[in-house]
Amino acid sequence: MTERSSERIFTVPNLLSFVRIALVPVFLWLVLGPQWDVAALAVLVVSGITDYLDGKIARSLGQTSRLGAILDPVADRLYILAVVVGLGLRDIIPWWLAIILPLRDVLLFSLIPFLRTRGYSALPVHFLGKAATAGLLYAFPLLLLGDGVGVVADLANVFGWAFTIWGVGLYWWAGILYTFQLRHLMSATPAVRST
Repeated sequence: MTERSSERIFTVPNLLSFVRIALVPVFLWLVLGPQWDVAALAVLVVSGITDYLDGKIARSLGQTSRLGAILDPVADRLYILAVVVGLGLRDIIPWWLAIILPLRDVLLFSLIPFLRTRGYSALPVHFLGKAATAGLLYAFPLLLLGDGVGVVADLANVFGWAFTIWGVGLYWWAGILYTFQLRHLMSATPAVRST
C-alpha cells in the first residue's frame, strides 16, 4: 500500500463503510420502534453485502486506506452491539448473551494502551476473528426472523441459535488468541520511546 493510497479518505470502500455505520441507528429504530422486522432484516442484508463489497473493492481497485482499516471493524462492532441490544430489549435473546458479546470487545479495547507501548495501534486480524464475526452476522438476522410463527420462523430459530453458539464461542476464542498475541508481542518487542 503506497503512502498516498493509505491516506485517502474518499474511496468507494470507505463510502460503503460510512453507509453501514449510518444504517446502525436505522436498524435499531426499526427493531425497537415500529418493530418492522422485515425492514430491519433488509438493513442487515444491506450491511452484510456492503461489508463484503468494501473489502473486495478495496483490494481489487487498490483503494485500501488506513481509515478503511479502522471503519470496517468499527462498523462490524457497532452492528453486533446494536443487534444484541435490540434483540435483548425485544427478549429475543437472553440478557447474558447481550452482555458477554460486548464484554469481549471491552477486553480487547483495554489492550490498546499496552499495544501502544510497542508502537502498535491494533493487532492484525486473523481468520478466527473474521469467522466469528461472520457467524454472528448470520446468526442475528436468523434469530430476528425466528421471532415469528410458522415453519420458516422455526427453522430460522434453530439455525440462528446454532450460528449464535458457534459465533459466541469463536468470538471469545479469537479474543483470547488476541491476548496471547499481545503477550508475545510485549515479550518480543522492545517498548518505543515516547517523544
